[in-house]
Order: sequence, then C-alpha cells, then structure tokens
Amino acid sequence: MLAPEERSRWGGGRTDQRPLADRPGADGSSGDADYGSIGPGYARYRQPEPAFVDAIRAALSDARTLVNIGAGAGSYEPDHLAVTAVEPSAAMRAQRPPGAAPVVDAVAEDLPFADRAFDAALASFTLHQWRDLHRGLREVRRVTRGPIVILTCDPAALERSWLGDYAPEVIATEAGRYPAIAAVRSGLGGTVTVRRLPIPLGCVDGFSEAYYGRPEALLDPGARRANSAWSFVGREVEVRFARALRANLASGAWDDRYGHLRTLPTFDGSLRFVVGRP
Repeated sequence: MLAPEERSRWGGGRTDQRPLADRPGADGSSGDADYGSIGPGYARYRQPEPAFVDAIRAALSDARTLVNIGAGAGSYEPDHLAVTAVEPSAAMRAQRPPGAAPVVDAVAEDLPFADRAFDAALASFTLHQWRDLHRGLREVRRVTRGPIVILTCDPAALERSWLGDYAPEVIATEAGRYPAIAAVRSGLGGTVTVRRLPIPLGCVDGFSEAYYGRPEALLDPGARRANSAWSFVGREVEVRFARALRANLASGAWDDRYGHLRTLPTFDGSLRFVVGRP
C-alpha cells in the first residue's frame, strides 16, 4: 500500500500525456485504447455478468430490434432480439463467437443507419471510448425509436475502490476517461433514469471493481490487460502494484484493512445503469 505522499506523487501517471481522445487505437478503434495490443484475450476475462444481463433485458421491455454500440466481443447482446452490432476495433470483432450478431465497422459518432431504424440501443462499457460523447449520443438517439440502455461508471465514485491505495494512476486515468453522469443525461435528452448497479462478489465481467473482494485476481496480468486503463499507466506502475499487493496479501495487511470485502455479497461502487427514453 502506498503512503499518502506517494499517492500524491503518483496521482496521474499516464505515460502518454496527449489528451486521451487524441490517441486513436492502432487497430481501427476510434477511442483512446489500442485494442490491437490489449484486446486479445479480452473475452476470457470479460464475460457477461448475469445480474447485469437481467437488468438490461428488463429495461429493453418489448423491443424486437437492437443496435449494440461499441459491442466488443458481444458480451451483453441479448439473444432474444434481432441485434446489429457496431464495433470499430478489428481485434474485438475477431473475438466475437460463431453465430454472434452481424457486426458493422463503424463508430458511435457516425452510424450508417436510417433514422429510427431500431427499437432500442445498448452501450455497455463503451462511452469512455467515444471521441465526442454528445455527438455519439445524438446519433444513437437518431437511429433508435425507444430505450437507450447504458452501462457506465460514475467517475466521481471511483475512489471507493481499494485499488486507489495501490495504483492511484489507474483510478486517476479512469476518472479522466469516463464522462460525468450529468453529461450523459444532457446528451441523451428526453427522460433519463440513472441508478446504481450493485456489483456481485463473484462478478464474471472483470472490470476493476469486479475484483473488490478477490484481490488476488488482479495479480494476473491478463486480468489487468482486460481493463484498458492499465495500458496508459506504464509498465513500472504494474510492477510496483503487483509487488505491493503480493506483499500485503502475504503479510495480511490487505485483509486487515479490506478483508470484510471478501464476504460482502455486493459492492456499491461506481457502476451506473442509465436508461434514456424519448
């Protein structure tokens, strides 16, 4: 665990200091992360969490057609709807399983569909990759007749994670990438509801907070690679993080402070479930 003065020193450690939105992915993705490098193996760690699947299905109500924006490997695509996926990253498209919905190489800000072409839209863990949030949300609203369902994180709530004690650079990077919930509200327009989405202890969708009670899992480099924020902080941060966490797990220091999380059924973290309606 880092001392307070060290946390201050390391409180914003991206190795590339260009604005995040100015650094496109090398594999065709429009966002800041290079999924050509970090995407392989992503689907192994980022499986659809059943509790989130149920929330999405309920929010989609009686929709029959769906556009999935920033679809990635297709984790949350409903199997009971006619889905069209949109994914600009070649590395992520390559991981879509056989029989997955047809996928279009496009970006949220420029969707190649007619007005009101779909009953509903889904955007899960993708807003932070969009170059222009409001333009993207306007496009999604343009092509959607009904609900727009969004899974995202509230950057103001990220400090609740124990990860901030070990890798504050990751928390700072995530907070700088995820749009404020107020911006999502204003971009969607219409009627917008936002609620906290509890994270289950055994969450199988391996974003950072999914490991709130399973710290050992983040000693796996693949688990970290499946969280794009780690790709911005530099190898030295990962080495320091793994060394400190491994030592504190061995000594019991992590459990002395955070051991109660190991049996906490759900964690009220930064995850937010947003539904916009016309």
